[in-house]
Amino acid sequence: MTTLIDHKRLSMPLGEAIFTQRSIRRFRPDPIPMEDLRLVIESAVRAPNGGNRQIARFLVVTDRDRIQKFGALYREAWWAKRKDEKGWTKPEDIPPDEKTYRSASVLAEEMKDVPCVVLAYGMPPGWANSVIPAVQNMMLAARALGIGSIPTTLHPSVMDRVHALFGIPKDAVFHFCIPLGYPRGTFGPNVRRPTSETTFLDRWDGPVPWR
Repeated sequence: MTTLIDHKRLSMPLGEAIFTQRSIRRFRPDPIPMEDLRLVIESAVRAPNGGNRQIARFLVVTDRDRIQKFGALYREAWWAKRKDEKGWTKPEDIPPDEKTYRSASVLAEEMKDVPCVVLAYGMPPGWANSVIPAVQNMMLAARALGIGSIPTTLHPSVMDRVHALFGIPKDAVFHFCIPLGYPRGTFGPNVRRPTSETTFLDRWDGPVPWR
């Protein structure tokens, strides 16, 4: 028998969810109730998607052993990306003023301890534009439930092992790894550049009226 989805639990005003959502990289180990995980996934699949083909797929991982094994792969992937783009291979290589990278490196070390990891995929043709809105829906729903998240990626060097670990079919197209958990710390406000610097009106470089 299908149980009803209590979407009214997502009662946080949309504006509050949007303006206090931020990248959470430090998580408490407390498990997330399965009914809350279901609610964030149900929210994800309500997102618009190309041709209503519903190609997005979500692998929700809560098993401690599997998360620990995945955490080791995530750490390897994180440093592989840093080596490719920055030449960094160890924490000491990260400059003191690179606060975001330092925070992200902590997540690389602690991914093995998060209470839940969601892997977002697309089935062939695997369009990103049919997966990205779903992931944002999921993270906003998580925020409304007091659950932190951040969209992260992996490195090609670990993908075969990730697929083997979870039995993921080879034709599934990876898009995001999203750790979920209750934050060590607080949500928002987030820091963003003024929209008058990133938004144009009627033509490129056309100033918006609120500049």
